[in-house]
Amino acid sequence: MIERIETGARSSKIVKHNGVAYLTGQVAEGETIQEQVQVCLEKIDALLEQAGSSREKMLRVTIWLADMSDFAGLNEVWNAWVPTGYAPARACGEAKLARPELKVEFIVDAAYD
Repeated sequence: MIERIETGARSSKIVKHNGVAYLTGQVAEGETIQEQVQVCLEKIDALLEQAGSSREKMLRVTIWLADMSDFAGLNEVWNAWVPTGYAPARACGEAKLARPELKVEFIVDAAYD
């Protein structure tokens, strides 16, 4: 069974299937990479909870940076947020994002009970 949560015309906030919750990409406003990452991670926390999951159950995270020069700033916030011993598989690359003010986008897949 596939469960879609908060489905709109373009996407669902969460799609759950076979023990995995797929979260829609998360972006945020903010002047610095650290501000944008912090807001994105807060939004991810809320979606994980809504999906019946948690940071400890993240399987894979894909991160797109508008500019790889923000890599250190991303990791500054990310490293403090990820629970010790529960780091997901992670990929990070550079991509042109949907709006010029966006510095980062996160895509998260997580297990749920």
